[in-house]
Amino acid sequence: MPEPIKPKPSSPPVNSRQLIPQVNTSKTQNIVEQIVKTIDGLTEGLQKYPIRDLVKHAEEFGPYLKQQRLETNQVRKFLDAVNRLKADLTETGEFSKIETEIVLLKPKLAYAAARQRAAKPLGEVMSAAIDKVHSKEDFERLVQLLESIIAYHKAEGGK
Repeated sequence: MPEPIKPKPSSPPVNSRQLIPQVNTSKTQNIVEQIVKTIDGLTEGLQKYPIRDLVKHAEEFGPYLKQQRLETNQVRKFLDAVNRLKADLTETGEFSKIETEIVLLKPKLAYAAARQRAAKPLGEVMSAAIDKVHSKEDFERLVQLLESIIAYHKAEGGK
């Protein structure tokens, strides 16, 4: 006699709200990994970061940072330091005079990430970018990346 067909065990009902954080977390990790991977693949410096890719990445990354509740004041020292270096470079035009200070931005990012977890993804991306800065053109692309990320963060309602 054939065995009766057993009904398939049903999976527990899934609340659609429960899925959203998982999707967003995955997407978030993907955008951080995607940006870092792109930057790590730049063998000739950050200046070779295609501008359309940079903007596309910033467009996804800025809202993600807002979602993580990153506030601009949490990375204020970093932003101030970058703006000061940008002004110094404009004034002197000599990259070698600001190179050390650029590399020393990484500890500032690490400090911000240690104080506020929401700053960690920004620290990961910007640290990878700083590692690829070896010229004035690389630094200019770093500034473009940071300004783009912050612009999309603010456009999303970030403070």
